[in-house]
Amino acid sequence: MAASDNQRIRAILGPTNTGKTHLAVERMLAHNTGMIGLPLRLLAREIYDRMVKQKGEKSCALITGEERIKPPGARWYACTVEAMPVSEGADFMAIDEIQLAQDPDRGHVFTDRILHARGRHETMLLGADTMRPALQRLDLDIDGERRERFSQLSYAGPTKITKLPKRSAIVAFSSEEVYAIAELLKRQRGGCAVIMGALSPRTRNAQVELYQSGEVDYIVATDAIG
Repeated sequence: MAASDNQRIRAILGPTNTGKTHLAVERMLAHNTGMIGLPLRLLAREIYDRMVKQKGEKSCALITGEERIKPPGARWYACTVEAMPVSEGADFMAIDEIQLAQDPDRGHVFTDRILHARGRHETMLLGADTMRPALQRLDLDIDGERRERFSQLSYAGPTKITKLPKRSAIVAFSSEEVYAIAELLKRQRGGCAVIMGALSPRTRNAQVELYQSGEVDYIVATDAIG
């Protein structure tokens, strides 16, 4: 979509846990209308729930490949990148995890959004600092900003699953591994939540709530957890 002459394009780059997405949501909600494209359905749902708490259900929309909640007159949208209704336009627009433009399967969508998804007044591109050279090669007027990690990320070494501290998330790479680990934790530690892409949105959301509410202390997931 066409943007106004005075719109801003900001690239907020850095590692994980630097507050990039949080900043984008705060900027979006400060505008009269806004839309953010996110890489995962679970993350889109999380951001939508946060928006609803601040702005109310009637003003917020959630659009993913599986869920579509769009009240009449919705002003702020949380979407997966592929599902963004960019043609509808918004004062603010953001694309999260833009380094996925390099992904062989999804990269073409992220590339299209980087090049064409624009807010009428402000646009934000969020992602890893590895995208800086690619953005610099584009003929775009981009104001770049690097953010540092809020906490230190360190390798703790190998640990038995049954020795993991409470409030741990465990990522496996097949449904068989997820179920095997979940069964082990159920026997040894009393239970866990399970997240997989094959689960329905309602089931995934319920499992996330189990963990977030503290009803269980562990969550086992495929990379659908993000």
